[in-house]
Amino acid sequence: MSPAFLILLALGLGLIAWLAARARAWSFKRSNPGTRLAALPSYHGWYVAFWVVLPMLAFAVLWSVVQPMLVEQSVLANPAAADLPGFALERETMLAEARAVATGAAPAVFNPDAQRLVAPYREALSRFNLIGLIAALVIAFAGGAWAFLRLRPDFRARTKVERTVMALLLLASLVAILTTLGIFVSLVFESVRFFGMISPADFLFGTRWGPDPMSPAESADPSRYGAIPLFWGTIYIGAIIAMIVAIPLGLMSAVYLTQYADPRWRRVLKPALEILAGVPTVVYGYFAALTVAPAIRDAAIAIGIDNASSESALAAGLVMGVMIIPFVSSMADDSIAAVPSAMRDGSLAMGATTNETIRRVLLPAALPGIVAGVMLAISRAIGETMIVVMAAGAAANLTANPLEAMTTVTFQIVAMLTGEGSFDNPATLSAFALGLVLFLVTLALNFIALRVVKRFREAYE
Repeated sequence: MSPAFLILLALGLGLIAWLAARARAWSFKRSNPGTRLAALPSYHGWYVAFWVVLPMLAFAVLWSVVQPMLVEQSVLANPAAADLPGFALERETMLAEARAVATGAAPAVFNPDAQRLVAPYREALSRFNLIGLIAALVIAFAGGAWAFLRLRPDFRARTKVERTVMALLLLASLVAILTTLGIFVSLVFESVRFFGMISPADFLFGTRWGPDPMSPAESADPSRYGAIPLFWGTIYIGAIIAMIVAIPLGLMSAVYLTQYADPRWRRVLKPALEILAGVPTVVYGYFAALTVAPAIRDAAIAIGIDNASSESALAAGLVMGVMIIPFVSSMADDSIAAVPSAMRDGSLAMGATTNETIRRVLLPAALPGIVAGVMLAISRAIGETMIVVMAAGAAANLTANPLEAMTTVTFQIVAMLTGEGSFDNPATLSAFALGLVLFLVTLALNFIALRVVKRFREAYE
């Protein structure tokens, strides 16, 4: 029994409970016309519906976690599983094949020995599906009956319902915080394991990056785990080259759209510019690899640079800069538009030209919002992966030459986690250490950007 079925069943029973409770509240008024209800009948309905739906949904979530373990334990206790291999990976593979056939996810098993486990799996699934359904109905009935019996003319159902809704809203607001906390804890846990094998000083200040995923953890060479070339590549491509493209173009487009463009042109150009933010990054990667990178290589060869490569930091940075233009432009546009018109009109009334008004009044006044947009764009750029994978290459070079291949933190995270290395190997665990550093950097940039935006809003709202 899937959680989706339990959710639909809970919603259906909740609707029935709402109608029944609402009818009971109306019956209070019909039986005694002079009775004044403490809450509208609809609030009585919502109160009972919540007591039916919420406990049942909580059980559905819990059952979706517990049921697979109960089913597997039941199958392992069956005589058909007595001859399962002792090797954990092979045993889990056979169980997974039998489970897939029993649930209908696969037409047949690959390993013939797993066929004898299909029938026990189907039997266990049917039994525990029935148990789950009965338990869910009992929980819904118990919650609904308890709430239904509490209904009286003086029952303050509205207060109960509003408190429940506030609790649900609070839970929804905590999802993002708890998700961020979970990501941070998982990164820290694996990073601690990595730093137990490789010194943090070697990792943070080393200048050579070349982990060997196949080498034993005991013989790992700390000098091969220097992440400085990765940090430099990330900053050079995402925070230098990309920003050299994005800041001037984004800022000038915002100035044009807010100060010079005809309203008819603005209605066309602004959505067209913001479409860039919706283009998938893999499309930018193809564009960088197939168009921009060869063009840069040919141009470099034409001016006498013979060792120019088709993979370069310049190609990735240019396309990345184009990708994040909407982040800078949109934030700058909103910041300039939020500057009080009295400041602009006063400058023009004093004899300043439009150009002088923009340079000396509007841009300084909108600077906090512009800076916030730039910092958000930087944090978006340094987390980009696909463009770097396709256009910048995989070489961890510590160089300032934009025509050479470079790599970034995100590329190496993908490379380390998609290989065949063990999670007990420092090469694989290095991806978590890199992710932790990247997470802390982007989190700091976002905090700074939010502080700048807060200051901007306090000044002009």
